[in-house]
Order: sequence, then structure tokens, then C-alpha cells
Amino acid sequence: MCITEKHIHRCILKGSNRLMLITNRTPRYTEYDQAKMFYEAGGTWVQLRMKDNLNLETATKIAGLRLPDPHCVLCIDDNVDIALKSGAKSVHLGKNDMPVREAWSKIKEYQADSYWVGATANTFEDIEHAISEHASYIGLGPYRYTDTKKNLSPILGLEGYRRVMAQCKEASYQIPVVAIGGICLEDVVPLLETGVTGIAVSGAIVNASDPMEETRKFLAEIKKVYGNEFNEEY
Repeated sequence: MCITEKHIHRCILKGSNRLMLITNRTPRYTEYDQAKMFYEAGGTWVQLRMKDNLNLETATKIAGLRLPDPHCVLCIDDNVDIALKSGAKSVHLGKNDMPVREAWSKIKEYQADSYWVGATANTFEDIEHAISEHASYIGLGPYRYTDTKKNLSPILGLEGYRRVMAQCKEASYQIPVVAIGGICLEDVVPLLETGVTGIAVSGAIVNASDPMEETRKFLAEIKKVYGNEFNEEY
């Protein structure tokens, strides 16, 4: 099946969409609870990660939370079929998951519009491969150690992000890059200053004493760099 440019969508990250919440069930909050609090606090981009028990019912329920705000995006981790059936508008694929190009074929078959397919990267070469497969955005990491993800790739640290983003700039790559992996509040501004487009957070928000207030704090840090975007239509 031929995949043409009209079937491929690069995401545009602006304003609150520069912050992604990655769900991670805790003793206090289910994935649904986490998504609901995040949206209510002003966040607009949630990745549903349920490594052992991802199911269509939960994905569909969370997808319903983002309506009617057109800025809100639900991304499903690893599972294209559930992403398409649930009403989500994005799927994120790890390095050992379905190839991005194959995901686009499924999306075309389903006749889904304005879809995003994200790809995981740890190196500049990973980003080059993801671009060749027409990824919509890159999840680049990990920034530091995190126990949220098994089989962790080599840690990048701030210098690693500076190096990879400099390589992307030299190659004139325009694809959005989201930093991920053990990111805390104080990391936001330094990471954005490396040239990454957005920040993905899990534990720092879902394990906070007040996840909604912590979400607002992360958005406030992003506003220090991109504050003018938060009042724009996008």
C-alpha cells in the first residue's frame, strides 16, 4: 500500500502541547485519574502507558476526556489498533515496537485523519531513521535514570541533548523532539534551551502530593521560555 504525504502528519507543538504527561499507575491514582487531573490543570497532551494491561475500555474512556477541546491530544503507547479504535489521535512506538511506516499503513486503512505517530530515539542515528519512516515527532531520551521504563537506553544527560540537537540543527531537521526520562521541574528550562521542542513527564507529576498543582508548575516553567504561545490559536 502506497503511503503518500497526505497520509503523514508532523505534529506542531506549541503552548501547553509542549508538555506531555505519561501515565504510570500509582497506589493513589489510576491512569484515568491522572489524565483527568492533568487536563483539568491545563495540560493538553497525555500518553496512555499501561505496559501490562492496556485495554480499549480505558483508552476510550480517557479519549472522551479531551472533548470538546481541539487542543487536547491522547497518545497511546505501543498499540496502533487500540489507538485507532479508542478515538485517540496519536500513537507512540518504541524502538522494538511496530515500525513507523507500518503504523502509517494501518492508519491509512482506517482512514484516520490528522494522526501523529511518534518514535523513540536515543541517538542522532535513531532520529535519522525515524525521519526516514515519516515519524511525526521524536521522544528522545532518557535524560536520567527512571524506573518507569524497562530496558533503559544509555542516559543522555544535558550534554547528550545539546550534542544531538546540534546534530539535528546541522542536518536542518525540523521534526519536533520531546525530552523524556526522569525529568524534574528544575530540568525544564535547561532542556528547552538545548533546542528540544517539548518535555515528557511521568513520575514528577503522578507521584506529587498534588498532581494538578505540579502540572501547573511545569506549564509555568515552559511559559518562561515560550510564554507568548499560550495565548495563540494553534
